Amino acid sequence: MSFRKIDIKELNFNPFTKIGNEWMLITAGSGDSFNTMTASWGQLGVLWNRNVLTCYIRPNRYTFGFIEDNDCFTASFFSEQYRKALSFCGAHSGRDCDKLKETGLTAAEFDGCTAFNEADLVLVCRKLYSYDLNEKNFLTNDGIPEVFFSKDPYHKAYISEIIAAYVRD
Repeated sequence: MSFRKIDIKELNFNPFTKIGNEWMLITAGSGDSFNTMTASWGQLGVLWNRNVLTCYIRPNRYTFGFIEDNDCFTASFFSEQYRKALSFCGAHSGRDCDKLKETGLTAAEFDGCTAFNEADLVLVCRKLYSYDLNEKNFLTNDGIPEVFFSKDPYHKAYISEIIAAYVRD
């Protein structure tokens, strides 16, 4: 597939729909050593005069080690026809299966990072700052920790500069 690099300011979409409803694949690593996971939580915006994406990864996810060990990662967005592939990548661990073989997705390199030929949009991100979410920092008592963290560990957040954006030609 053919992609073209664009200025991030050319993008025109609703981030609430793009992330929350359509989802994204967060992929870290390169060459033959990478993993991807589906994410439906995240933010896009401006921080420290930079265009940023913030993603959240639980430390028990296989992708966590790849994010930790690499300076960059990608966020890939797909059309609805790839919903089944994204569902699979969110429900299965790369420790236990070959996600590419199972989904039919094909890996491609974008500025030294791994993403996918089938994506419509790829954001290449460079980590700037990370922090651990924890229960004591919640400012409301509306059940978020009980709903989202009763069975799983708290996420680590990665604020990352979007250093490149690619769209399918």
